[in-house]
Amino acid sequence: MKLVRVLAVAGLGLLLAGCDQVDSTASQASACAEALGLTNLNPNLDPAQLAAQAQQKADRLRQLANQVSDQDLKQNLFTIADSYIALEQRKVEGLSDVNDWAQRNAANLSALRAACL
Repeated sequence: MKLVRVLAVAGLGLLLAGCDQVDSTASQASACAEALGLTNLNPNLDPAQLAAQAQQKADRLRQLANQVSDQDLKQNLFTIADSYIALEQRKVEGLSDVNDWAQRNAANLSALRAACL
């Protein structure tokens, strides 16, 4: 009888650990989907609107990064958030070369996609 209880408790522990892993994977998938959806940017906005949009996206990416446990994904989310802050600063300073930013950010997006797989 004791053996049955021990096995039941051990089985429950494995089940709960598996549930945590599934929950973590679902959270990661959700964060990836949202983050990839945030990567669009309209460079034709006026500088103030573009800066505001970049700040909002950076804030949300940082929130997502703080919610995931996968370190590669977390780092990629923070890197992309930093790139949006850099874009915001460029627009505030009157540097309007969004194409240059977009080219540099393409590598960040590729890294995010790889971390999400």
